[in-house]
Amino acid sequence: MMKPDLNTGIRYLKGVGEKRAELFAKLDIYTVWDLLNFFPRDYEDRRNTLDISDVRAGDKVCINAYITSNIRTRNIRRGFSVTEFRVLDETGGINVVFFNQKYSVDKLSAGKRYVFFGKVEERGGKLTMTNPTFEAEDSSGQKTGAILPVYSLTAGISADILRGAIRNALSEFSEAIPEIIPEDIRRRHKLAHIGYSYREIHFPTGEEELTLAKRRLVFEELFVLSLGLIHLRGRRKDETGTAFSDTDATPYINSLPFEMTGAQLRVTEEISEDLKKSRPMNRIVQGDVGSGKTAVAAAAVYMAYKNGFQSALMVPTEILAEQHFKSLSEELTKLGIKCELLCGSMRASEKKRVRTLCGEGGVDLVIGTHAIISEDVAFKKLGLMVVDEQHRFGVRQRAALAAKGENPHCLVMSATPIPRSLALIMYGDLDISVIDELPPGRLPVDTLIVNDTKRNDAYNFIKKQLDDGYQAYVVCPLIDDDEESELRSVEAFAKELSDTALSGKQVEFLHGKMKQKEKDAVMRRFVSGETHAIVSTTVIEVGVNVPNATVMAIENAERFGLSQLHQLRGRVGRGLAKSYCILFSNVSRWSPAAERLQALRATNDGFKISEEDLKIRGPGDFFGTRQHGLPELKIASFMSDMRSLELAKGEAQALFERDPALCDANHKNLKERIKSMFNPEEKGNAFN
Repeated sequence: MMKPDLNTGIRYLKGVGEKRAELFAKLDIYTVWDLLNFFPRDYEDRRNTLDISDVRAGDKVCINAYITSNIRTRNIRRGFSVTEFRVLDETGGINVVFFNQKYSVDKLSAGKRYVFFGKVEERGGKLTMTNPTFEAEDSSGQKTGAILPVYSLTAGISADILRGAIRNALSEFSEAIPEIIPEDIRRRHKLAHIGYSYREIHFPTGEEELTLAKRRLVFEELFVLSLGLIHLRGRRKDETGTAFSDTDATPYINSLPFEMTGAQLRVTEEISEDLKKSRPMNRIVQGDVGSGKTAVAAAAVYMAYKNGFQSALMVPTEILAEQHFKSLSEELTKLGIKCELLCGSMRASEKKRVRTLCGEGGVDLVIGTHAIISEDVAFKKLGLMVVDEQHRFGVRQRAALAAKGENPHCLVMSATPIPRSLALIMYGDLDISVIDELPPGRLPVDTLIVNDTKRNDAYNFIKKQLDDGYQAYVVCPLIDDDEESELRSVEAFAKELSDTALSGKQVEFLHGKMKQKEKDAVMRRFVSGETHAIVSTTVIEVGVNVPNATVMAIENAERFGLSQLHQLRGRVGRGLAKSYCILFSNVSRWSPAAERLQALRATNDGFKISEEDLKIRGPGDFFGTRQHGLPELKIASFMSDMRSLELAKGEAQALFERDPALCDANHKNLKERIKSMFNPEEKGNAFN
């Protein structure tokens, strides 16, 4: 008898159907396999019931009680109803209230006993449980009396619907989940069986069982990830590219209006050695903001040009592309290198002209955004691809650019300093170079920590900087107003500053919900000096160079990670004038957040800061949801699962050495899982 197919469409699962399947798609759930891998984000322990006499306001608890009063429903206004009644156990009573829950309330009967779970509040001097989950005492276990998973939801998919679907999927399909970790590895690390792990991760029977399940699934995910990255590296070693015969960059280096640092020269030499080999270069250059990564990349472009090859530089935003084009074309044109810009907002005729030059070989370096990897762009002889701001592009986008040539050399740049131990894991498919030296004469940015007692003084200082002809950034953590916190939204705060502390100055705002064209327009006005101050979220964390900006002010600085604060600080100190980073925060001086802020104030060295951040917060703070282009992790965390990652990576390396192509029949499902993880565009196919 054949096992059920995990690729079965979600609509065929009991309790789902066609219409509900459309809602599941909003959660990126298309198949039973997707559903089983939609792991809980948290858990609620509803096993222990409290006596009502022990309940306190603010508690989230289970109580087991009789409904002792009539169940009264009042319609307060059209479309809004309130249902109230009182419940008692052997120790006391409590009020229960439901808002707009007529469907649920109709299932309750006065005089019967139920288990209620919910948050207790004080209303009118009386303890009240609001909108609780409930079950009849004799049927508890589905919504109460157990450790229940908490999932991210979407409109139309309630917690009950999602849990019910997962229960049905586990009932029918758990035996079909393949065991992809070899048995000897499972025994060595005492890893639970796969079917058991999926059942316990979704509906744990106890805390120990949940720990075993999570440990197994985390190990598996990191094992597959590690093996996939090792396979990528191994495969690239077998790829054949073009070895450059002349990689002497001395003429370019001598043409620069400044002296390269020792670190820049070292990394340029590492790139030169790569380009001499027939195996395509696949190298990442890590360096702090202002360390001179772009000059090193330009040296690689010069080497490609000397060998008759074209280069492409891909950056995340149009304004950054324009800045790179301006600076690089000034340096490279005098060496005979023809440079062009290619961005989506350019006129159709201009884009067509650049595309024609690419195809005919009439351009040596194309600088642009995602427009470079569109299907209608072809190169005559692409030999080098450079990707700036690595964390903004994924593996697939790098691959799309690489496909424009015949295994071109690849250089990736990142301005996020990462401890080497962690970088070796994060950039498992890349060789690593580090520019750990800043150009001589660059003034360090002074970092100041300011609480509310000195706030007015700080903004008076910022206003003085603007009066002197300089510019400032002000960064806020939120976009929308949050009534439950004191944090201010970007738009509201920009208006407030314009009306008060920075009155008379041109203040604009910028945040991630704006369209790219709007963002670019705001930044262009700032770059030109038309705007004096820009109030922003962290969208200005990387990229654009504004040498005239001398102040970076960060509101609620304690809410940002240390590495992120360092990135923000790197937006200033790029010109000849003294620059300042002002951290507004009211946290206690003995708190972990204050420790982070003090660490930032103590040094401008990004690598020292990254090491400190690793100690204080763990590795998770270095990465956003994209995780620097790696496949998305479903359950593992680079913050909390480093030990598992080390073990999984070791086992993956050993297995690769035994069976590099995973030809063993026992490794068939493992091989398919790796394909699935690294080819997510094949949506809905777990084992393609």
